[in-house]
Amino acid sequence: MGKTDLELMVGQQEQILWRGRPDKKCFIFESIFNSMLPFALIWGLLDSSMIAGMTRVSGPAGQGFGLAMAGFFVLHMMPVWIYLGGVLFSILKYKHTEFIITDKGMYISGGTFTYNYEMKPFTDLSHINIHRGIFDQLLGVGDVIMVCGHTVYNGDSRSSHNGHSDHDGFKIYDIPDYQRVFSMVKQLQTDIYSDTMYPNDMRPQENHGYRTSYRGMDQQQ
Repeated sequence: MGKTDLELMVGQQEQILWRGRPDKKCFIFESIFNSMLPFALIWGLLDSSMIAGMTRVSGPAGQGFGLAMAGFFVLHMMPVWIYLGGVLFSILKYKHTEFIITDKGMYISGGTFTYNYEMKPFTDLSHINIHRGIFDQLLGVGDVIMVCGHTVYNGDSRSSHNGHSDHDGFKIYDIPDYQRVFSMVKQLQTDIYSDTMYPNDMRPQENHGYRTSYRGMDQQQ
C-alpha cells in the first residue's frame, strides 16, 4: 500500500507514533447538525410556503408568471443549497482528512476541492485541551486541541472542521482514542520543550528541588 500525501510530508528522520482519521459517523452527524441547519430550515420553509401561495393565486392563467417566480425563489433559496452542498460534500471532506503525530510534531490534512497540509512542531505548543461535544459523547469520541503560544483558545472546536488549523488552535477531532492522543502529545511537548531549554547532555543526574532565593527586590532597596 502506497503512502498518503500527508505521510509523504513526514521527514525521513521522523518516526510516526500515531496516525488516524475522524470517526466517520460523528463527522457526518456534525456536518448535518451544524449551526446553519436552523437557518436553512426556516429559510426553506418560508420560501416554499411563499411559492405554494403564489402558485395558487396565479392559477392556470398565470402559469408563466408562476414559473418566473419559481425561478426567482430557486435563486433566493441559495442559503439552503449551500447548506445541502456542505452536507453532501462532507464525504469528500472526510476522505481528505488525516492526522499524523511524529516524534517532531503533528501533521493534519483536509479540504474538499483544495487540499491543505499543515505541520506544527511541539515547540510551538503552549497547552493542550480535550473537547467533547454532544455527538462526541454519544459516539465515544473526542477532540484534542493544541493551542500555540500566540493564539487564544475560545473552547469551540467546531470553528474549524475541515482538517486544518485556524486562529483558535491545531485540532485533531472526532477520534476514538482522544485520551491516548492527549497524553502522548502532552508527554512529547513536555519532553521536547525540556530538552530544548536544558539539553540532555547538560542535565544533572539528580534534581534537588527548588532551593533558590529570589534576591531581585533586595538589590533594588
